[in-house]
Amino acid sequence: MIIRLANLDDSEAIRTIYNKEVSNSTATLDLVPRTTEAQRAWMIERTGAYPVVVAIDGPVATNGMSAEPDSDKGEVVGFGSLSPYRERPGYSTSVEISVYVRQDQRGKGVGKLIVNKLVDLAGAHGFHTVLARIGGSNVASIKLHTACGFENVGVEREVGRKFGKWIDVTILQRMI
Repeated sequence: MIIRLANLDDSEAIRTIYNKEVSNSTATLDLVPRTTEAQRAWMIERTGAYPVVVAIDGPVATNGMSAEPDSDKGEVVGFGSLSPYRERPGYSTSVEISVYVRQDQRGKGVGKLIVNKLVDLAGAHGFHTVLARIGGSNVASIKLHTACGFENVGVEREVGRKFGKWIDVTILQRMI
């Protein structure tokens, strides 16, 4: 498995993974699937301190280690991003993490690789803390983040609404 910074060529694969969650889960509280144009704009906005990474089920070298990424080989099986936690300047040392793994790749360690890479990038960019906001009592995501050193710091009760139901959001935090 290769974890690397995403590029615009990854937009459609990311959009496909994300839109399945928009349509079928409370992993995101977005209600409308992203268009190709909106996905590309989202990718362009995320550079520098707020990167997007992808997990590529890619080629393996003869020594058993992941080979260097090749844009023509492998496929995107998950992605994650860092985003500003809040708009006000006083929050500028905090960042929010988001992670999505293609359904057929869950439980294989892909999410853990993405989370760890994003935490490393957050530290390299000088952030002090990383927060995960997990909607809909997503037990697998809570377990993933906990396994990566995040601690549950609270639950926002019924702050969202999707599929005709109120959605709680669990907040997990990892200090860097």
